Order: sequence, then C-alpha cells, then structure tokens
Amino acid sequence: MRGSSLKDKVVVITGASSGIGRACALRFAGEGAAVVLAARRREALEEVAEEVRSHGGTALVVPTDVRDEAAVEALARAATERLGGLDCWVNDAAVSLFGRFEEAPPDVFRAVLETNLFGYIHGARAALPRFREQGRGVLINVSSVVGVVPQPMTTAYTTSKFAIRGFTLSLRQELRGSGIEVCSLLPASIDTPLFQHAANYTGLPPRPLSPIVPVEDVAEAVVALARRPRREVVVGRSGQVLLQLHRLAPGLTEALLGRQVPREHFQHERTAAPTEGNVLAPVPRWTGASGGWRESARRRRATRALAAAGAAFVAWRVARRAWAA
Repeated sequence: MRGSSLKDKVVVITGASSGIGRACALRFAGEGAAVVLAARRREALEEVAEEVRSHGGTALVVPTDVRDEAAVEALARAATERLGGLDCWVNDAAVSLFGRFEEAPPDVFRAVLETNLFGYIHGARAALPRFREQGRGVLINVSSVVGVVPQPMTTAYTTSKFAIRGFTLSLRQELRGSGIEVCSLLPASIDTPLFQHAANYTGLPPRPLSPIVPVEDVAEAVVALARRPRREVVVGRSGQVLLQLHRLAPGLTEALLGRQVPREHFQHERTAAPTEGNVLAPVPRWTGASGGWRESARRRRATRALAAAGAAFVAWRVARRAWAA
C-alpha cells in the first residue's frame, strides 16, 4: 500500500475494542478502509463496528483471543473470505501488569507475555502466508518506548515490548525484498484505558506518566505507516527525547526512571486492592479509545495552580499585615 489510498483496503486490527486499537479502527474507516475488528469481547467490538458503520464504513467483528493461534488463523481466514483480501495487519492487543517482579503472580506474568508477544507472533503467522500469496502487505507491530528504555514496576509489559521490537526488526530483515513491509511503532505515554484494565499488585492505582499523548496521535501514525511503511516510528515528543537521552546516558536515564516511576506512575492519594485486571479474562468496562487521563492531568495541574495561588495570596496577606503592624 506504499503511497496509495486506503480506500477499500482490508485491515485487521487486534485489540480493537478499546484504546489504540479502537482509535485505529475509526481512523482507518475514515480513510475508506474495511476494518476487521478483533478482541475478546463481542459486545465491545459491536460498539466499535456500529460507530464505523454509522459513518458509512465497513466493519467485520471477529471475537478473538490472540493467545489462541487457531483463533488468530480463523480471524485471518474470515478477513480474506468475507472481505476478499488482506492488505494490512495491525498487532495491537496488549495487557499490562503493575507490581514488583517478585510480587507478580506467575500465571498473570505469563499471560502478559502470551498476549503481548505470542499474540503478535500468531498474528504474523496468520498474515504472512496471505501477504506472500499476493506479493504485498503491511504488518504493523505496536511496541512501546519501554521496549527500548526499561522501567521498573512493569517487568512483564516491558519484557514483552522489548521482545516485540526485536521480533519485528528481525522479521523485517527476513522479508526484505519480498514486497512485504514490517513496521514497528513505539508510542510514549498514551491516554488509553490500559491503566484501568491492568493487573495491579502495588496497592496504588496506576496512571500514565506525564506528558500524556492523545491516543488519536498513535492512530494517525499507524494509518501513516499503512500508507507509507517505515522501519520504526516513535509517537510523542517525550518518547523521542527519552530515547535520545537513553542513547547518550543509559545509566542516568534508568536511574531517573527508577525514581520517577514509583513516584509518578501511581495515584498515591488512593489505594487499590490486588487485581488480575483484564489479563486472564476481559473486563466489561472502559471500552473507549481514551482513558480520560489527559483531562485528569489538566484537573491536577489546575488544582496545583489554584493551591499555589492560594498559598501565595495567604503569604501576601500575612506579609502585608506584618508590614502594617
């Protein structure tokens, strides 16, 4: 699809029920593509499909657990048989786990890797034979900035994103000259419901690190890759800066993140009971593209600014009285 219109192209998107996947589905549909929506919850997928169709787009709902290789193969087969082809496959399905490695239940840790890494491997195995048959196709793997720059408290997620990036780059080398493009996307801190859905064993609710990038920016980057494939794209200026800093001073960068993550990646004013989140099974909440975190961050900034202004006013009144006395 290099440099071409996306109209009537068939695009499979895993993790399409919420977050980045949902935003991608709506953006691809807006470009005229037919979108195949895959995730575990049919009800959530039907919501996305209804929105796509209400804007005149074409959507096919295929409930899929990407941990199941046979189910992913069936997803690819449904795309080709019912929509007539397969032009682009977006591997996006992801779950996360917050907690120290030694406190993370082994089955939950393993399930993160099975979804985030093997889900992508299953997607590639399903898409590549169909791409080879037609001599073209675009595979887009959504990794993360933490797939290059590690952070604590998310060892399973970080491990999976490092592995996804390595898998993508190695696969790209194998497919050079085949007409098949393999792209890696590295989002920074994004406003999605991933944090509400995550397994969590820290005692505190997680939240994205600031600055928070709109989920629509990631969807725009994915669509741009489908139209004009590139080796690797970072989404978010903060992510680009972090990668540069890590290249120049890896030890310093990791030390800074080691302090920042426990302090800022969690809501210290609240508590949270241990939960496996949506890692082992889907949860019926937060199906939107956005997690509402940018608005929450704006409110926090406004509250801090108001508190600072109030403290300054009180200090001014005290100083004025002291001067008058």
